[in-house]
Amino acid sequence: MVIADESRKAITEMQGGEKEAQRYVWDGAIPLQVHLHDSEVTTLPPPPPALILAPRIGYLPLLSSQLKPFFSGALPPGVDTVWFEYKGLPLKWYIPTGVLFDLLCAEPERPWNLTVHFRGYPGNILIPCDGEDSVKWSYINSLKEAAYIIHGSSKNVMNMSQPDQVELWRSVINGKLETYNRISSKLKLGVMTDDFSEKINPSLKPQHTGNETEPTAPLKASRIPVRLYVWSVDQDFEDLEAVPHFESWDQISYINRPVEINKEGKYLTLHEAVKSILPEFYPNSVNTDNKNEEKVIKVVRIQGIEPKMEIPFSWVVNNLMNPDYFLHVCVYITSAGKGKPIST
Repeated sequence: MVIADESRKAITEMQGGEKEAQRYVWDGAIPLQVHLHDSEVTTLPPPPPALILAPRIGYLPLLSSQLKPFFSGALPPGVDTVWFEYKGLPLKWYIPTGVLFDLLCAEPERPWNLTVHFRGYPGNILIPCDGEDSVKWSYINSLKEAAYIIHGSSKNVMNMSQPDQVELWRSVINGKLETYNRISSKLKLGVMTDDFSEKINPSLKPQHTGNETEPTAPLKASRIPVRLYVWSVDQDFEDLEAVPHFESWDQISYINRPVEINKEGKYLTLHEAVKSILPEFYPNSVNTDNKNEEKVIKVVRIQGIEPKMEIPFSWVVNNLMNPDYFLHVCVYITSAGKGKPIST
């Protein structure tokens, strides 16, 4: 296909930015100010809040090894079961920390003020968590799900050796991108390729060798695992500061919808990808649901950024996906009927 001048310029810029983008994701951290809940404070004066950097790709329960020693002197007797809340809302521990922040803080809050509990686990709201082991298996199960979406089988993940499994998990919780790339490449989950990605990275193109009649190329993904967190806001907003407080998980639609990849490798934009998995929020879509015709997408946020919707989807996937091979996308929708949709 012919790529316009603007796309050529974007290619040049992105060629030098791919490694930086991946490093941004892996090195990204959210400053937290963590308070011990008043009901669990047994000392006077109460302990000060803990200031900590939480990795974007990490999970909140993994912070307990740093928080427990800090607050241990103020805790009442009992068995520790750590959980977090934000403005009274218990936080789902299996959602990556960066995704929680992007979803719950329409206007980014720095530091992010959280409350930690070591008692009174809300089992009616949150599924049980027995520390790092629970988080690890949640991650592995998510990886299996992604593998099945991509290739119709999770065999490669299930057959991973115990040392590789341990090293992969340690690379995630310690932010070791190079180790992660080395181990995850054995799973052969593939990369997303299209006209644009092949121009950025020529190694993705099929290569002919002297001993082969067929070209060879890195394994390509046929479907992209996407995990959507759709927050339908009851009123319109022009400024993120005006977004009302998030009160209940019932306000969130938690959606897994893969993006089908064109076999011809046709260039796909982020706008086209979002439209393919949320057609009900695009008035001109043939699948538009009448009940959503007054709703518009106001914000699409991935890894803390709100990318332009014309950006190549392949670049977004290959650089901004989480270590579980899912692209986690936070979407704000207004249902007032007066809002302007995001630019396309």
